[in-house]
Amino acid sequence: MAVPNQIPEGIKDLILHKPICVEIGKDIRLLKANTDFELAIASLENGHQIMITGNYSNGLGLLKELQEHLSKKLPNKTFLEQRAYRNAFRTLSNLILIEIKNHQLHAKKAPIIGWFEKLYPNTKNFVLPFPQVQGLNSAWQWYLNGVTVPVLRNKLHPYYGTYFPTRFDHLILFDNWLKRYEGPKKTAIDIGVGSGVLAFQMIKHGFQKVFGTDTNPNAIVGLKEFMGTTKLSRKLELDFGHLFGRFEKQTELIVFNPPWIPESHELESIDQAIYYDQNLFPDFFKNAKERLLPDGKLLVIFSNLAQITHVTEIHPIAEELANGKRFKLEKCLKRAVKAASDKTKRDQNWRENEAVELWVLTHNDLKTL
Repeated sequence: MAVPNQIPEGIKDLILHKPICVEIGKDIRLLKANTDFELAIASLENGHQIMITGNYSNGLGLLKELQEHLSKKLPNKTFLEQRAYRNAFRTLSNLILIEIKNHQLHAKKAPIIGWFEKLYPNTKNFVLPFPQVQGLNSAWQWYLNGVTVPVLRNKLHPYYGTYFPTRFDHLILFDNWLKRYEGPKKTAIDIGVGSGVLAFQMIKHGFQKVFGTDTNPNAIVGLKEFMGTTKLSRKLELDFGHLFGRFEKQTELIVFNPPWIPESHELESIDQAIYYDQNLFPDFFKNAKERLLPDGKLLVIFSNLAQITHVTEIHPIAEELANGKRFKLEKCLKRAVKAASDKTKRDQNWRENEAVELWVLTHNDLKTL
């Protein structure tokens, strides 16, 4: 794909999410080819920063040793234990640093990462945590080469910091529902448009206009760049905003694929695609009631993941139907999730009980006292 160097017109004021440049401490240690990894890990656990020098692979080796060290030190079986393990790894690994000079990694045999120039156009020399650079590298490959999604004709080219699906059961469930949908197809709203998959599915199935919102500026910039001035850009209108953003008009279809797990810590930008706060669903259903046409349908794509992993017993859609009195259930479609890959190192035994859900709701016409 062609790689534009500039942010599209009309959204230049958006401040993109990107890794924060790091200040180097006075007691920083250097990681050389002959450095003992055990000593390096002990330094990390004592709060010391470590700068990668020499080959880029030195950083990869230290990260691998750190993972093995933590796997021996921390239990990593249940869902909650895995979350604790990831938090510990995140804290220590982000003390491992690498320099960027003239928008290039200052290490031998390092990958070329175009995000440095795109995300930091006015800063040529800076320092980033090594795992953040790894994430930038992976994101650059996905952006350049594209990601195949079974329900779409063309590849996605996800922008940095934008969530895109790596599991497709919920998308297949939604696509099968769209194939059978016989209602009007004038407009629809996709809440939390992300990389655009659900919106593109609706356009593929004949919707004339889809409005997409997101609180992540990277999602808006990435989709604007991806669509350019093609016909697609005239069918998908975007807004940077919470829930329904500036879209006030009623529509025949509202689609929401919210996060599936309640938050347990302060959220980073990408985490907002994974964890939801306590106000998200009450606010969403309240606003959806006002924006759904009388004969319209409200679709919520969800999962039983939080329940089967014992994160919470509360199911936010079931709770709304029981207590909100705003909507009634037309149907709830479910699809079992495929087993985890044999390549994964995590114990994901709960996957045999996991199912994605498509909740189809309509207005509740009953009068309440």
